[in-house]
Amino acid sequence: MMKDCLQFLIEPAKKLKIRLKESRKRVKLEKKESLVESQLFIMELARELNKICQRSSILGHIWTSEDIWPASVCRDFIVEWAAILETKVQPKITSDYQCEKREKKDWKGHLLCILEAGGEGDMGPHKRVILDWTRKIKSGLQPTVWPGEPVLMMLDDLEFQWKRGRLPNLLPAVELVILVVLNADNPIKEDVTKQWLVRKQKSQSIDAVRYIPHSVWNWICEAAEDVTLDSTSANPDLLISNDEKRMRCGLERHSVPQCQQRFDGWWCAVGKEGYVSGRHYWEVEVGERDWRLGLAKSSAVRKGFRSLNTDTGYLTLRLERGTDLKALTVPATQLPSCLVPRKVGVYLDYEQGQLSFYDVEKRSHLYTYNENFTEELYPMFGTVEVVKDLMIRPPDVRQPCLCPGPCLWN
Repeated sequence: MMKDCLQFLIEPAKKLKIRLKESRKRVKLEKKESLVESQLFIMELARELNKICQRSSILGHIWTSEDIWPASVCRDFIVEWAAILETKVQPKITSDYQCEKREKKDWKGHLLCILEAGGEGDMGPHKRVILDWTRKIKSGLQPTVWPGEPVLMMLDDLEFQWKRGRLPNLLPAVELVILVVLNADNPIKEDVTKQWLVRKQKSQSIDAVRYIPHSVWNWICEAAEDVTLDSTSANPDLLISNDEKRMRCGLERHSVPQCQQRFDGWWCAVGKEGYVSGRHYWEVEVGERDWRLGLAKSSAVRKGFRSLNTDTGYLTLRLERGTDLKALTVPATQLPSCLVPRKVGVYLDYEQGQLSFYDVEKRSHLYTYNENFTEELYPMFGTVEVVKDLMIRPPDVRQPCLCPGPCLWN
C-alpha cells in the first residue's frame, strides 16, 4: 500500500520533469526557427557594414544573433533596400543560380543557397542586389566611413531604448547605417537621420517607428506652430474658448452667422492659418471617447454629413467609442487599439507629401498619409465630448527628456 502511494506521488513528478524538458527543447527550437533565411541574410549584411563603419558595437548585436525579429520584417527590409541599391550598383543576375557544393569560406554563396531554399522566388533578385553590393564592399580597399556625431547619438539612443524594451529589434539601426554608407559618396552631404524618418514613414504607414530618437523628435518639434481655432468655421454646437485653443460640444445650438466655410453637420472646426509649403507641427490633448484630427484641403466641402475622408478632401485620424482608432482613407484603415493616444502630435511636411500622427507621451509613430499636396491645407479638429475639452497645446510645451541621466542633446 505504501509503495502504491509513493508511486502515485512519483509518477506526476516524472511527467512534470518530462514536460519541463520538452518545454526547454521547444524554446530552443523556437529561437532557432526565428533565425530564418532573411534574418541570416541581414546578420551577414550587418557583418559587412561593421567593416566599413568606425562604430560597430550596435550592429554587433545583430550579427551575433542577439537581436531576433520576424522573417516578414526582414523580407520587407530586403525589398525596400534592394530598390535603393539598384541605383548604386549594377547587379549581375543570371537566370540559373545553381547551389553547388561550395568552400567553407564562401559564406555568401552558402547563404544564398539557404535563401533560395526558402521557396520565395520573388525575393531572389532583391537578395542578389544586396549580395553584389556587399561583395563590392569586401573586395574594396577596406573603406572607412565616419557616420558623424548626430548619427552616433541616434544609434546610442536606439540601442538604449532597445535594451529598455521599447524597440522590438535593432532593424532601424541597420537602416540608418545603410543610409550613411549610401550617402558617403554623395557630394551633397545630407542629414541621414531625417532621411531615415521620411523613408520609414513612406514604407510603412502604420506604427512605422515604435520609438523616435531624441534628435529626430527635436527636429520635428522645431516646426512647432501656434495654431488657433477659426471660430467662423466651427459648428454652431461647439463651444470655443476665448483664446481659441479649446473646444467641446455644448448642450444647445448657438445662433451664429451662416457662411460657406462653416461646418453645419459634423462637430468640427479648422485652424485659422492654412499651409502651402514647409514643415509644421502642433500637439493636441484629446478626449477619451471621440475625436478627429488632421487636415482639410481648401477644396473640401464642409456642409452636411458627407464622410470626412480622403475622397472628400480630408486627411484625418478618428477615434470612436474610446477604442476604435482609424485613418479615414477609402476604405478606412483600422489601427490597433493599443495605439490610442491621449496627446497627439500632428506633423506636416508639405514638400515631402507627408502628414504624420504621433503619440506625444510615448514619442512613437501612429500613422502617415503620403500624398502629393497641391493646394492649401488647414489643421482640422473635431469632438463630440461635452465634458472634456479638446485642447491645442502651446508650441513651447515640450515633453520631458527621456535620457537616463542629464540630457546629452539639448
